[in-house]
Amino acid sequence: MDTIEIQTSSKSYRVFVGQGVRSEIKTFLTNHFTNLTRILIITDETVGSIHLNKVLPFLTEWNPVVFTAPSGEKAKTFEVFYDALSMALENHLDRKSAILAFGGGAVGDLSGFVAASFMRGIPFIQVPTTILAHDSAVGGKVAINHPLGKNMIGAFHQPEAVFYDLELLDSLPEQEIRSGFAEVIKHALIYDIDFYQWLKSDIKQLDSLSAEQLFRFLTKGIQIKNEFVSKDEKETGIRAYLNFGHTLGHAIESEMGYGNFTHGEAVMIGMIFALKISKEVKGLSFDTDEFKAWVQGLGYQTEIPAHLSADSLLSKMKQDKKSAGGSVKFVVLEQIGKPILQELSDEFLLDQLKNF
Repeated sequence: MDTIEIQTSSKSYRVFVGQGVRSEIKTFLTNHFTNLTRILIITDETVGSIHLNKVLPFLTEWNPVVFTAPSGEKAKTFEVFYDALSMALENHLDRKSAILAFGGGAVGDLSGFVAASFMRGIPFIQVPTTILAHDSAVGGKVAINHPLGKNMIGAFHQPEAVFYDLELLDSLPEQEIRSGFAEVIKHALIYDIDFYQWLKSDIKQLDSLSAEQLFRFLTKGIQIKNEFVSKDEKETGIRAYLNFGHTLGHAIESEMGYGNFTHGEAVMIGMIFALKISKEVKGLSFDTDEFKAWVQGLGYQTEIPAHLSADSLLSKMKQDKKSAGGSVKFVVLEQIGKPILQELSDEFLLDQLKNF
């Protein structure tokens, strides 16, 4: 087991990573809270059916109630958000209650926003069950989607702790592994060239990851995330660099319909596009063909789905949270490990999208 300290301006907390760390949840709750009254577990249909019985025994003391959301991005709608709040009210949660997010990134986003909103904010704990959630479970960005943009309705609400039990990753389908591993690659590209080189040389297929590989790249990814979050909790500066690949990635997700294209696979296309732009506007020295060959070997699609129009994608990118005054601000790389924000014109982006 490893423990990673997350330090932000509003709160510090620990991320526990390892095999079987869910068994530490009861001790943490007992020691951390005074008079914890009740727990609302928010999970989804898939995770609940496979894993809920692996965490419930540690929570019986607090008479937990379970809210089950739809799987994937369908969890992040206004309707599901409303239903989760209704369950909290109907079961008489109060300000000394807590929410436990038990699932992937979508469940964590939903749960955190419910916790931030209920009675103007109650504590919550993250128990992620996907590789993708190594990114989303840390840092306190919680949100739901709107048809006009992903994660546009939300808050900053840090968890009390994160319990990242690697035993719960065993059931992940390969598509979900790919989705999560894209964020691992992102962390390497924006921060650590040595980490990137290790990933590229050591990870040749995603259907046979060893426990050691999994532990190494997840803990490293979380540590890199903390480097940005600790310095810029509310994304007023360098935290925006964590959105490398996400400007186009979120646009693709939105245009495809949330849940029809995984987050990480959309971000991978966005990263390849951002690498191309980085070479164009910042002279980045990087072998994109070699990169594409590697990720294609891992099963990633590397081109924008053919039926999506450049104009529609640009329209969605202009609604990105980094954009201001209708101008798109893109995270680009001067070199591996050195990201910056670059304002790009509509004409330039349209031309790049059409050529891409």
